[in-house]
Amino acid sequence: MLASHALPLPASEAGRARERARVIARLLLRHQRRAGGAAHQPGECREFPCGACEETQARVIEPFVREGRPVRLLLPAFPGKSPNRAKVLGALPDLAEEVALEFLDLLAARIREVHPPGAEIVICSDGRVFSDAVRIPDEDITAYHDALRSMVAALPGRAVSVFTLDQATGFADLGHDEMRRVLTERHAVPLESLRARIRHGEDLPLYRAVTRFLFEDGNTPEYGGSRAALQRDARRRAYVVIQRSKAWGDFLAERFPGSVRLSIHPQPCSSAKLGIRLGESTGAWLTPWHGVAVDVGGRVVLMKRAEAERLGGELAVRDGRPSHYVLREPGLLADESAPVATVATTATTAPAAAATVATVAAVARGADGAAPHPGPPTAGAPALPGLPDTREEW
Repeated sequence: MLASHALPLPASEAGRARERARVIARLLLRHQRRAGGAAHQPGECREFPCGACEETQARVIEPFVREGRPVRLLLPAFPGKSPNRAKVLGALPDLAEEVALEFLDLLAARIREVHPPGAEIVICSDGRVFSDAVRIPDEDITAYHDALRSMVAALPGRAVSVFTLDQATGFADLGHDEMRRVLTERHAVPLESLRARIRHGEDLPLYRAVTRFLFEDGNTPEYGGSRAALQRDARRRAYVVIQRSKAWGDFLAERFPGSVRLSIHPQPCSSAKLGIRLGESTGAWLTPWHGVAVDVGGRVVLMKRAEAERLGGELAVRDGRPSHYVLREPGLLADESAPVATVATTATTAPAAAATVATVAAVARGADGAAPHPGPPTAGAPALPGLPDTREEW
């Protein structure tokens, strides 16, 4: 049988494909997650939107455009709810996840306007990969995955899907601990090598960020040990989380070759991965699985649960489960002075909080069709004693 090879496009068509790929890259860069540090630091983009990042992403997107295929975007994210109930409402996804999923679905619709085959956004949930290290029970991860898939199935665009380690060939029939062991053996770097890299400054910001969130998640009223012991334990587990996360990323690169790689973390300029924001937040990098959705009268922001309650938020319930908070006096919000246009995705809220999908779509496009500037992140909570203030959430 003869092998099938794509015929080269005429120069005019190749040029159109290249330009369309650049347009799609610019759509993604509207929602770029940026580190927010001082300008012109090593690895930082020197402009926004960044031409170098656009060129990097356009090169990955162009083959999909040339071949008339949906642009495939991989997003390792949505691992499972934090085990600290001072941050979240429970173990299941709620309005915080729903708004983020709506944004992703609408982002795919926006790509479809430029590239008719559209996009497929694969959420590669990494909760199973390191659930033991972050101390989320595997049964909670399973319940989170099931509920997340139900939310995805309700999205109108049918462009978003969920992929987990449980579905992967060679893993589906294994127990959860065995899945993690096999993934680590096949794809992970040794922990000693990772420690050496971090000691030399490589991945140091990520290590500090993961340590911070592990400390926060473990610092619950039920914890009876000392802060120093909790910090040591968080540092130890941070290496495991990073090791497994990188192993998951390498596995995904093999499983979905040639895909656009998204990340919830800021990435260096021209990196193969593109950091993307999922919603508005009172903290610098708060994510739906580390916070709650708060309706502040015309928009939804993410906060930690304790903050929403401190501000007098009223709990809203849907389908018998806690869903989000409603803040009747949004003037109390710490970053209320920040213009809505400075955040990457400002969804007014999901249906139960009386928002419209059109508002979310307008934000994905930009208020006037131009790219909204995400601007620097707002100030988050003060640093924890003994830990650097990385202003980042995992």
